[in-house]
Amino acid sequence: MNCVIGTDRISCDLLEIYIGKSSLLNIFGTFYDSASIRDQLLKGQNIDLFFLDIEIPELDLFNFINSLNYQPKIIILSGNDQNAHKAFDFNAVDYLIKPVTYSRFFKAVDKAIRYHSPKESNNIAEHEIFIKKSSSLVKLRLKDLIYVEALENYIILHTKDEKFTILFTMRAIEDQLPSEIFIRVHRSFIVNKRMIQTVNEDSVDLILGDKFKNIPVGKSYRETLLNNLIRIVR
Repeated sequence: MNCVIGTDRISCDLLEIYIGKSSLLNIFGTFYDSASIRDQLLKGQNIDLFFLDIEIPELDLFNFINSLNYQPKIIILSGNDQNAHKAFDFNAVDYLIKPVTYSRFFKAVDKAIRYHSPKESNNIAEHEIFIKKSSSLVKLRLKDLIYVEALENYIILHTKDEKFTILFTMRAIEDQLPSEIFIRVHRSFIVNKRMIQTVNEDSVDLILGDKFKNIPVGKSYRETLLNNLIRIVR
C-alpha cells in the first residue's frame, strides 16, 4: 500500500520508522505544510492510505476532504480526541492520538488493510459456530449474533429470537469472535458492530428486531469503540 504522511516533523519521523517495519506499506511521500498536503490529496487516487494531521496550520482538513471527487482512505492524527466523532462522519479509517504508539499504529494499519480487501471481512460474517443447547448442537451464524453478555462463569449469546447460555468466559469468547464484526464495550458485554444504531455518552443502542437494546459502555472501552467505529464494516 502506497502511503502519504502529512503531519509535524516529529510525528513524521516516528511514522516513517513504523511504516519501515511493515513489508505491506510503502512511503510515497512525507509532507509538513498545508499546500503540499492539499496537492497530494488532489492527485491522490493512486495513494492507498493517507496519515493526515487534523491540526496542520492553514488546512481545514475535513472541508477539503469533502470537496474531493473521490473518497481517500485516511488515518487521522491529532493531539486530542475532540474531532473523533467528526472523523467518523467523514469515513476516516481510524483516529490516532499523538504521540502515536506502535501498537495503535499497527491496529490502525491492520484495519486499513482489511478495508483494502473488503470481501474477506464480508465473508467472515457468513461463518457459523455450533452452540450447545440442552443435549443438542445448534448452528449459529455470526451475523445473527447481536451481543454477548457475561453472567458469572457463563455467557449468554443473544440473537433476535433466541439466547444461548453456555459455560465460557468473556475473554475466551472475545478471542474466538472476529474483531472485524465484534467489539467489547464493557467488561460484561461484547456487541456486533453492525447492529449498533446509536452511540450515546455511556451506552450504545443495538438493533434487536423491531426494537432497540441499550448496552452500557465502560469508560475504559469508550475510546477504542469510537476509534473502531470510525470506519465500521458494513
